[in-house]
Amino acid sequence: MSFRVQLTDDAARDLEHICDYIDRYDSPARADYVLERIERAFQSLAEHPQRGNYPRELLEIGIREYREVFFKPYRIIYRVLEDRVYVLLIVDGRRDMQTLLQRRLLQA
Repeated sequence: MSFRVQLTDDAARDLEHICDYIDRYDSPARADYVLERIERAFQSLAEHPQRGNYPRELLEIGIREYREVFFKPYRIIYRVLEDRVYVLLIVDGRRDMQTLLQRRLLQA
């Protein structure tokens, strides 16, 4: 069974900001490379969404609704509901994840 992957508006903005930042401060080629890696992650989620890990920041407070895939340094946080994978957050994992997850996921 293949799942449909959907980005929330916030996740789409995250992706745009990441690519714009890399394009501006590194190179367009590097931005394209990161975008390709993220798109491959989406394809993988469509086939095997349950393979992701639970974000440890959420596990620490007993939340198991969300999963993540990780490729240095980026983390993709998502939720599986029925036959859909909702991507909620795409972020550089070096950020303060506890605060970001709390603000983005728990107060939504």
